[in-house]
Amino acid sequence: MILKMIDNHQKNIATFIHLSSFSRFIIPFGNFLGPIILWIANKDKSEFIDAHGKQIINFQISILLYALVIGMITVPFFLFNIFNGLDFIDIHAFDSIHINIDQPSPLLYIGGGLGFLAVIAFLLEMVFIVRAGLAAKEGELFNYPLTINFLK
Repeated sequence: MILKMIDNHQKNIATFIHLSSFSRFIIPFGNFLGPIILWIANKDKSEFIDAHGKQIINFQISILLYALVIGMITVPFFLFNIFNGLDFIDIHAFDSIHINIDQPSPLLYIGGGLGFLAVIAFLLEMVFIVRAGLAAKEGELFNYPLTINFLK
């Protein structure tokens, strides 16, 4: 995509569009609201801002879908382990304090592995957002990996 001359104001807005997804740590759904509000308010000002806004929104929607899929796979493993492996933790607190920790189910290991995968994906998401913000500051377009293009 060939973009026209990009001034510092456009670069700053594009950078803030990417970095506004960190507002999720303060505002619920801020990772969607921040970029969408900034993008809608500024998308008609330049193709550069429009392209960056679409990238971050597509990325956030893709991340949400991937998290839902990982969650739908992970949660049943933990639930099966809780209901099937009640011998995993056996606490008798009323008669006397007795704690029995037995061999955990392999399902717990699978669920834990998927949970670890989710943590790694979260860290990579943070890295990609920062890299996209830095690319926008330099006047470049950053393409997030594994992003489904909902907005074209």
